[in-house]
Order: sequence, then structure tokens, then C-alpha cells
Amino acid sequence: MNKILLIILAILLPPVAVFVKKGVGQDLIINIILCVLFFVPGVIHSLWVITR
Repeated sequence: MNKILLIILAILLPPVAVFVKKGVGQDLIINIILCVLFFVPGVIHSLWVITR
């Protein structure tokens, strides 16, 4: 998938972007927990997963 689309998806729906990039796993669980606690850390984590 195009990286620009993944970055836009990471800003709007962080867990979906992590799922598309990595699938079901540790990164997805961490991102869901971060999004539930507070949205901004979830966005930062998803951007980090996508760009690394």
C-alpha cells in the first residue's frame, strides 16, 4: 500500500493503519491500548510503526 495513504490512515484511524502494516500482533495491541488511554500517543505509535 502507498506510504502516504498509510500515514493519512495512521492520523485518522491509528489501529487500522497498524493492522494493515503489521497484522494482528503485539504492535496492534499496544496501539489499541494507547488509543483507548489517549488518542495522540496512539497516533504517534502508529506513525512510528509505519515509518520504521
